[in-house]
Amino acid sequence: MNESYLADAIDLARVDRVLVIKLRHHGDVLLTSPVFSVLDKHKPGMEIDALVYADTAPMLDGHPAISQLHRIDRNWKKQGLRTQWREERRLMTTLQNRHYDLIIHLTEHARGARLVRRLRPRYSVAQRYPGKRGRRWQSTFSHTYTIPGAPRHTVEVHLDALRRLGIYPGRDRRLVLVAGEDAEQSAAALMQQHDLNAGDYLLIHPTSRWMFKGWSREGFAEVFQQLHEMGHKLVLTSAPDENELKVVEQIMARIPDLPVVNLAGQLNLKELSVLIKHASCFIGLDSVPMHMAAAMDTPCVALFGPSNEKIWGPWQSSHIVIREDFPCRPCGLDGCGNGKLSDCLMTINAEEVDSSVQQLLSS
Repeated sequence: MNESYLADAIDLARVDRVLVIKLRHHGDVLLTSPVFSVLDKHKPGMEIDALVYADTAPMLDGHPAISQLHRIDRNWKKQGLRTQWREERRLMTTLQNRHYDLIIHLTEHARGARLVRRLRPRYSVAQRYPGKRGRRWQSTFSHTYTIPGAPRHTVEVHLDALRRLGIYPGRDRRLVLVAGEDAEQSAAALMQQHDLNAGDYLLIHPTSRWMFKGWSREGFAEVFQQLHEMGHKLVLTSAPDENELKVVEQIMARIPDLPVVNLAGQLNLKELSVLIKHASCFIGLDSVPMHMAAAMDTPCVALFGPSNEKIWGPWQSSHIVIREDFPCRPCGLDGCGNGKLSDCLMTINAEEVDSSVQQLLSS
C-alpha cells in the first residue's frame, strides 16, 4: 500500500539516505530487520544505514537492504577518556558526512535525540515515552507516535515508526538474518565433524543471559533424556559466558552418558544461526537464539515466564510457546521477589516440552 491519508506523511522522493538507530540487546536489534526491508521495498536504491552497539552488529551484518552498519563499542569507556573521545568524534564525523534525510530512532535512548539535533535531517521519528521523555524530546523529532496500552509485538512497534511517516509495511514483515559465507563454511565443517545432517537433529539452547528467564537444570536434563529415548539426535549450545557454561555443566552432570553433541561456548552468533537453520526444531528460552530460529524459519518450542510472548514471542514462524497461566504473569520482574528464579517457569514440566516438539515435527 503506497497511499497515505496522513497530512504530514513524508515525501520519499526527498529521502535518499536514512539512519535507523537501535541501541539495545541482540534480540531487539534482530527484530528491527523488517524495518530495513520495508524501506528498501518502498524506495529501491535508497541508502539505509544502521547504528547499533558493536556486539549486536552480527544481527544486521549482511542484511541486503543495509548500506552501512555503524557501531558504538561499549568498551570505549574502559579504554580511557582519550580513546572514547577519539572514537566518538570519528563516529560523529562519519555520520555527519552521510547527510541523512531521515532518522528513525527506535528506543528512548537520549543519544538518538542528540544525534537528530546534531545531524539535522529533514525528517525524524521516534516513539513518545510519557513519564520518561518530555517536551524537548517531542520537539526534537518531526514525527512522534504512541503505542497502544495492549501488548503489541516489538516488530510491529518498530514498524509503527514507518506507519507514522506514511510508509505501510504490507504483508512481508519477516525477520532477516544473514549468516555469511565464513559462518556457513565453519558450521558445515562442525556438522561434518559431528556427523550432523540438515534436518536430522534437534538444537537445544537451555540458557539466557538473564537468569530470571531460565528453566530448571532438572527439566532440561529430562528433556534431553526423553528426546534421546525417542530417537532424536541432540545438539546443545550456549554462549561462551561463564554463567551460561555453568548452567550447561550442571545439566550435563545429570545426563553424563547421553550422546549429546555439546557445542556450548564454541560458536559465534553467525555460526549458531547456521546450526539453528539446519535443525529440525529449536528448543529454548526467550532469548536471542529463539529470535534467530524465527529468522531462519526453524520450528521453535519456546519457554516463557515473566516476559510477555505477545511482545517477544517467535515472529512469523512455526512455533509453540509453553507458559503456565499464573495470574501474576507476565510481570517482567527479575524473578519472583527479584530472586532470579521465576515460579511460572519452574513449574513447566518436561513432558510439555517433549510433546510440543513432537507436535511441531509431525505438523
